[in-house]
Amino acid sequence: MLVAFLVPVAAGQRELHFFNWSDYLPPAVLENFTRETGIQVHYATYDSNEAMYAKVKLLEGGGYDLVVPSTYMVDRMRKQGLLRPLDRSLLPHFGNLDPHHLDLPFDPENRYSVPYLWGMTGIGVNAERIDPASLHDWADLWQPRFRRALLLPNDMREVFHMAMRVLGLPVNSTDPAHIDAAYRKLRELMPNVRLFSSDAPQILFITGEVDAGMIWNGVAYLAARETPAIRFVQPPGGPLLWMDNLAILRNATNPDEAHALIDYLLRPEVARLISETVGYATPNAAAIAILPPEIRNDPLIYPPADVLERGEYQVDLGEAIGLYTEYWERLKAGQ
Repeated sequence: MLVAFLVPVAAGQRELHFFNWSDYLPPAVLENFTRETGIQVHYATYDSNEAMYAKVKLLEGGGYDLVVPSTYMVDRMRKQGLLRPLDRSLLPHFGNLDPHHLDLPFDPENRYSVPYLWGMTGIGVNAERIDPASLHDWADLWQPRFRRALLLPNDMREVFHMAMRVLGLPVNSTDPAHIDAAYRKLRELMPNVRLFSSDAPQILFITGEVDAGMIWNGVAYLAARETPAIRFVQPPGGPLLWMDNLAILRNATNPDEAHALIDYLLRPEVARLISETVGYATPNAAAIAILPPEIRNDPLIYPPADVLERGEYQVDLGEAIGLYTEYWERLKAGQ
């Protein structure tokens, strides 16, 4: 999807090309940003880190200014020289961020990225069709009762992460034997998979097209607002954690405008609106302080510290990503 958010301005106005996840930003945010700054935002979306990365590589990093990679993808892109170091002097609102989300191993000192939203992955279930109490672990999704009833995200790392957990293997393994075992385990799951989708997956639960599946907590939150029967089950062993981050491409043609938008998104009232609308947790401490208590205290969005301590992030897999990709393509092709 490609959208330009415009207000009437003189010719030769400033512009910005922003590549973000689907359903991850209220349109009003960019409209207000353009109205305030005069910067026209050309907005396009993707549904996986791999899709974004492939597009950036295809365009040699010159087609977009601002992207939103997850933790492991920030790590990969900075190592490959695809990201521009940030100018902290252009980000006066950076101090609003919670230090717990900063200076993580994928980007030490946040030289290349700014936390945007974070969350966890678990099992979504329609309680009108499936008793949530009957789902205890990821392995339960392999049961025959879910034939042609499951949703999986169009996200290679998340799906393989799940399979590694089921097999008791390191979730970030680069061992070819582990990757092959995870692939074979996922092949056993395929008769239960109705479709892969990361584009507004909550709709598939709301309409009853799927009964259960692997989903992000924000998806479960949005689905439950429409259909209270949609529940989120967090399997034992700790959550699959992720964080998406704002980053400027090295070959960006509008780096100052990209910095301006990042700083705008760091304003407490803006970060609050984003979190409330899309259903994911903000790393912005100043925004959390002004969130409605029913959101700020909802464990579905802001899980307790003991849950987070058991969680795991995905890391860059180096050259092993090629083998993952090969198996992923075979899996989706039914091979």
